Amino acid sequence: MTLTPDPSVIAWLDQEDARTAQTIRKHGTSIEYVGGDRRRRETSFAYTIGLFGLAHPELLVFGLDPRTTALLLNDVSARVQGGRDLVVGEVLYFDGWTHRITVEPVPNPGDIVFAANRFYQRPDEHSVDVVQLTYDDRAGRFPWEEGYANAEWIQPRPGSFAAW
Repeated sequence: MTLTPDPSVIAWLDQEDARTAQTIRKHGTSIEYVGGDRRRRETSFAYTIGLFGLAHPELLVFGLDPRTTALLLNDVSARVQGGRDLVVGEVLYFDGWTHRITVEPVPNPGDIVFAANRFYQRPDEHSVDVVQLTYDDRAGRFPWEEGYANAEWIQPRPGSFAAW
């Protein structure tokens, strides 16, 4: 039995593709933000679309509000668009933000970055590459360090999260 796609869904996806393409042309990247629900222990997350077209992994971050997410992803995206290649394990610093970020590989990007894979027409099993931007807590500790203050579900470790 073959399912026939709903024409309204196809039209909406076409509009989303056009919006994403326009945003990438204008700003270099588009940000896909998915809100969470803290009461249900569901974290928010966001990722870029557009850096894969520059032969660079897309960027993923968890647990931040929309404004902070946009500021972070736009800052790091601008660095990449300016010619900087992020290296797994490096630590990034920011003017005006007390947190540090480290860059980590994401082993299961096809379980998370559905919009990026749709935009680049890649099946989930051959997903675009993604790196996670992992931030420290208020005391400067990263999630793998003893005494890390944030709940594990807010900023899941790479490979432990799926968006479905």
